[in-house]
Amino acid sequence: MKQFSKAVLFLITVTLVLLTNTAGAQSLRDKLSAAIETASQNQLQIVGITETPLSNIYRVELSTGEMLYADAGGDYLFAGDMYKTSAAGLMNLSAGTRSERTVELIAAVPEDEMIIFTPEAATLATITVFTDVDCTYCRKLHGDIEALLARGVQIRYMAYPRGGANADSYDKMISVWCSDDRQKSLAQAKNGQNLPTQDCENPVLKHHAMGNQLGITGTPALVMPDGTLVPGYMDVDRLTAMLNLK
Repeated sequence: MKQFSKAVLFLITVTLVLLTNTAGAQSLRDKLSAAIETASQNQLQIVGITETPLSNIYRVELSTGEMLYADAGGDYLFAGDMYKTSAAGLMNLSAGTRSERTVELIAAVPEDEMIIFTPEAATLATITVFTDVDCTYCRKLHGDIEALLARGVQIRYMAYPRGGANADSYDKMISVWCSDDRQKSLAQAKNGQNLPTQDCENPVLKHHAMGNQLGITGTPALVMPDGTLVPGYMDVDRLTAMLNLK
């Protein structure tokens, strides 16, 4: 997850202090929303506020996918992970929440927006991969696809042109997603072949925005079935071991 800007956090804190005396009967969400939107010049919004196991502390999820914590009065915000102590050690509650949120977001994406490679035999595990056709390690991962399919791993690709609409790969990604044979066009693009330029209604920027919301900054980015986000290339043996496959 991206680190929350210290400068923005400072501005939010200052704004909260200024709003404290005028908030009156505003709800916690209204108060925090006013402070965050003011401090970020309407670039950040709250998408959810939930209770935590810690009394009078609430988890605040932002539109970027980042999380902050607030006191019940909405006078203070702080960034960081929340841990629970136990006999087994420390449990990162924030990481669990992020994984759950990732699963929910990915599950909401229609599969017809993805490029999916499915094993001929039984599918034992499914990973979702944010990819860029010009990315060296994305190409390396795609070179492992037959081995992954043979081990029962289904690969679902989503588009993540690094740099968004300004990326050199952006038009290529659109051509792939607008192709009549997406699997073939994806392989060709990752092999450096020139594709016929195509355009259509496509999910490329939508996928890119979701990747940013999940905290993705590079490719490939692998989303495991439990929502764990794994940045970068992972070889077949390590990947299948992480999926508890032989």
